[in-house]
Amino acid sequence: MKSGFVSIVGRPNTGKSTLINRIINKKIAITSNVAGTTRNLIEGIYHEKDFQIIFVDTPGISKPLNKLGKVLNKQAYALTKDVDLILLVVDIEAGIGKGDKYLMNSLLKNNIPVILVINKIDKISKETLIMAINEFKDYTFSEIVPISAKENDNVEHLIEVIKKYLKDDIKYYDDNMITSSSMNFMAGELVREKILQNTKDEVPHSITCHCLKIEDKKDIVNVSVDIVVDKQSIKKIIIGSEGDMLKKIGTLARKDLEELLGKKVYLELYVKVIEDWKDKEKYLKELGFFDYE
Repeated sequence: MKSGFVSIVGRPNTGKSTLINRIINKKIAITSNVAGTTRNLIEGIYHEKDFQIIFVDTPGISKPLNKLGKVLNKQAYALTKDVDLILLVVDIEAGIGKGDKYLMNSLLKNNIPVILVINKIDKISKETLIMAINEFKDYTFSEIVPISAKENDNVEHLIEVIKKYLKDDIKYYDDNMITSSSMNFMAGELVREKILQNTKDEVPHSITCHCLKIEDKKDIVNVSVDIVVDKQSIKKIIIGSEGDMLKKIGTLARKDLEELLGKKVYLELYVKVIEDWKDKEKYLKELGFFDYE
């Protein structure tokens, strides 16, 4: 048995969550086309007969605009310290910019192997890919692996490459466990995903979702989730005309929750306003955003 911890790091919207969902073959991290979708530590556990890989999906690293942004950057950097391997995921379709290169230089200063994962290769030509690989051959990456997480292209090869860097001989989790995230956390995230996918541009960065209750009854699971926003105008958008948007969000989230829990779900959603919650340490801690020293 070989096992180890692998941190998935990158700028916002490079496809980190799509990659972890693809590897685990189950939806454990929410996805959207909104930069900065991932906000919390998410562990996904990959199992094979002789291998166990614990993947840590980190928040995207970017220039912080508020205290929440600073906390998320600290989380992401902290989660690159005590791991066996780092996957640095870049979006080749968007191009590799200064932010990516700054991150590369920062990570390569550590004494931890770094694999450069060039994602979204289905969106570019072979010539562009070859140029990108050649550009980074002078960096001290342990490996460079091109993939398309969305199309499942070369992901199996990436897993085989990762196995070479596993150092531990211990089984950390049972075979039936695919994530260490709590059900409360996942319920809140599924609701947040539906908001990201169905509302206007000004909404995504103004919200967080906090699951208050999961009550497992005989034939149904009762779930209550607070949707926290920072402005009354955002609350109106999420509720929608005569409550139609909130109903749509609830219907879509309930379907995913029923698939996740394997039972009928009664989902209650509450929208509450906390002005400037992203800059208030009290609320950040209450909502699960813990600072890393």
